[in-house]
Amino acid sequence: MGMCAVRTNITEVSTMKLILIVGNGAVGKMTVGQELAKITDLRLNFNHLTIDPIIEIFGYPDWELILELRDLMMIKFANTELAGMIATFMWGLDDPSDWDYMERMCKPFFDVGAKVYCLDLVAPQSVRLERNKTENRLQHKPFKRDVEESDKIIKRMDEEFRYESLPGEIENGRIPFDGYMRLENTNISAAEAAQMVKERFEL
Repeated sequence: MGMCAVRTNITEVSTMKLILIVGNGAVGKMTVGQELAKITDLRLNFNHLTIDPIIEIFGYPDWELILELRDLMMIKFANTELAGMIATFMWGLDDPSDWDYMERMCKPFFDVGAKVYCLDLVAPQSVRLERNKTENRLQHKPFKRDVEESDKIIKRMDEEFRYESLPGEIENGRIPFDGYMRLENTNISAAEAAQMVKERFEL
C-alpha cells in the first residue's frame, strides 16, 4: 500500500504550486517544462537531474538512491517560499508501484496546502524517436547521446510499460489533482504547449 495522497487539514493558504509533467520517453516533458519555466516563476526539476549525476558517479542508476534524493528534494522544496516546481516523470500507469511513487511526490506539496496539477503529454512513437535526437535533449541528457541505444530503450520501455494514459485514468484516479490536462503535442511547439498550460492552470 502506498501513502495516501489526501489533503491534510491546512490552516494557512499556500501559494506553492507543483506541475507534474508525465508521458512517454522523448514526448517533450523536459522541453515543455523549460518553456513553462520561462513564462512563470516556477523552477524546473526534470527527471534526469537526479538520474544522470548518479550514473556519472556510480556508473549505473542506483534507483534506491535516486528516489531517496528525489524524496528529500520534494520535501525540502515544498517547505520553501518559492513559487513552485515543474517536475517531469515517466509514469508507468499499469504499475501500482508507480502510482504509489506519484503519491509520494505529491504528498509534501499537499501537506503544505499547495496546488498540484498534472500535464499529460501524448505523441506517437515515430514522433518521439525524432525528438530523441534533438540538440536540446542531447545537451541536457548526456547519457542519451548514444542515440541508437536510446532509441532501443524507448522502444523497449513502450513494450514493457504503459506510459500513455487511458481516458479519465489520471483525471479520475486516486490522486486529487487540482487540475489535469491531456495534451497531444505532435504538431505544436513546446512554447505553444507551455502557453496553453499556463492559461489552463492559471499559472
